Amino acid sequence: MPRNEEVFVGIQPLEPQAIAILVFDIDGVVRDVGSSYRRALADTVEQFTGAAYRPSQADIDQLKTEGGWNNDWEASEEMVYRYFETQGRSRTELDLSYADLVDFFQRRYRGSDLDHPDRWDGYICQEPLLLEPLYLEQLTQAGMPWGFFSGATRGSAAYVLERRLGLTAPVLVAMEDAPGKPNPTGLLDAVQQLTVQHRLPASLPVVYVGDTVADMQTVQQASQPDETRTWIGVGILPPHAQTPLEYAIAYSDTLKQAGAVEVLKNVQELTPETVRRLVEAGAA
Repeated sequence: MPRNEEVFVGIQPLEPQAIAILVFDIDGVVRDVGSSYRRALADTVEQFTGAAYRPSQADIDQLKTEGGWNNDWEASEEMVYRYFETQGRSRTELDLSYADLVDFFQRRYRGSDLDHPDRWDGYICQEPLLLEPLYLEQLTQAGMPWGFFSGATRGSAAYVLERRLGLTAPVLVAMEDAPGKPNPTGLLDAVQQLTVQHRLPASLPVVYVGDTVADMQTVQQASQPDETRTWIGVGILPPHAQTPLEYAIAYSDTLKQAGAVEVLKNVQELTPETVRRLVEAGAA
């Protein structure tokens, strides 16, 4: 998807009266990570099982349907442990270094130079974008402030938001800023930042858009300490889960069972009109 050359600042000038706050996950929503994060995960599991096991996309999805495996480093480690358990070996007897595992993963994902985005040459450079900056501008014009809460590292998230999409200082809560999903702290933080930034009423509905069970569970947990708002979870079918049809239906059903009120094939289908409809239904 081509990059729009216009740059949109993170502090959006909202002219109409705001009707909802939108917070987006990044992986599987803003960018396709099927051949990047997920490929690095599979590479890592393969490496640390001595090439005995390489998880498929379906294997990774199965783990993530459990919730709580939003962090792909931890998911990689867990899949390594589970493989060896099927071979009759306990976790305690394995000499598995989490630091080494993370380093291997990051060198696959970012490339050989981990700390300088200008020199990244790993899988992150191959991620297709799933939305255009114009879409975010349309939300702003419709009175819908937006931000991001992601389990990705801040460096990785900033790479796609600022370098690829051309956004300037968007509201972003990343891995380093909050506990992992489904803990709602990061989502609540993003909502609070947007509320203060735009001087919004504390009761404004919130829509969180994500592609995993953990994302939908996060919305459910966020609603428990904050009953002053309507909290709406919208699921997105990531590209790898859109075919075959039977798999897409099963993936969609899993998101709905976890709390998604609607599941879309692409985030840009969440138009201002769709948001208004969901907010009205949620308030009914």
